Amino acid sequence: MNQALFKTIKLFAIVSRAEFLLPNLGSLIMGLAWGATPPISLINLLVLVALSFTVINLSSVIGAQANTLSDYELDLRDDRKKSLVEALNSFGQGRLKMMLTVEFLLTLAVVFVFMLIQEKPILLFMWITGISLGYIYSTPPARLKSRSWLAPISLILVLAVFPVLFSYYTFASEPSPLFLISVVGLALTVYGVIIPTEIRDYFGDKAMGIETMTAHLGLQKASLLSIILLSLGGIFMGTAFSLELLKASHPELSAFTLLIAIANIIVLAKFKKLYSLSKEYESSNKQNSLAEDITSLAAHNPRWIMMITQTYSFLSIILLVSKFLP
Repeated sequence: MNQALFKTIKLFAIVSRAEFLLPNLGSLIMGLAWGATPPISLINLLVLVALSFTVINLSSVIGAQANTLSDYELDLRDDRKKSLVEALNSFGQGRLKMMLTVEFLLTLAVVFVFMLIQEKPILLFMWITGISLGYIYSTPPARLKSRSWLAPISLILVLAVFPVLFSYYTFASEPSPLFLISVVGLALTVYGVIIPTEIRDYFGDKAMGIETMTAHLGLQKASLLSIILLSLGGIFMGTAFSLELLKASHPELSAFTLLIAIANIIVLAKFKKLYSLSKEYESSNKQNSLAEDITSLAAHNPRWIMMITQTYSFLSIILLVSKFLP
């Protein structure tokens, strides 16, 4: 019985893309760090954090499950998605659709109660907008993920802007200029680090007729864009965190923002290598060996994403601590 339950939970985690939990934690921490200000009781802080994190994660699960269901036919022809297809077959599409409905209603109820407690209708508005975008990103007839420039716009809003804003407005009522600068930096960074994932999937997407932004631009332009976006994102984030920490009671903590530059330099070196390979590939006769090198290098992108997002999460923790230090 326990083995059967464990297997079901494992399958559910796979089809719900549990690997997104850590990035979701980063969104919560960033919104919390910028939005929370003393005085606030520990109990109130913990309750608000728990509610906000529940909403963000359930929304992420709903979007991931919708993507798993809508991409099933495509994933059947993609060897890279074999484990996801097998997990969905074992879990059952009917059961997953039922779970998706239950999760949607549960999250709606939590957000509605949350809105009433905080007396902030904007929380419900942001959730409805975000969950709608996340759903139509994957599902037909809109299927924004295959509509070139609409794909990155919707991804940026769903993965970066709305989760952080939801967490921020849980604690604050008005956005500060520096917070808005940090959100712009996060938005640029998020799509900058997503592009190498699209590059990894480029050859499979082209074969299946999926028109991602990377497929539309081509490898060379897309890899160059990733360098530009990550560089600009780092500048915006570094500026916002530095100025905010300099205003705190311990301005020396602003030295930690150097970690953003260090993390970005390390990751940008990988991006530049991708750009060089892509340029060489497109100037050659599109050699298979170069295509394999590009795919192999881009497959390391989850590590690069982790490095960038965890650096921002660490800086957010430093910012939060600085607000409560005497």
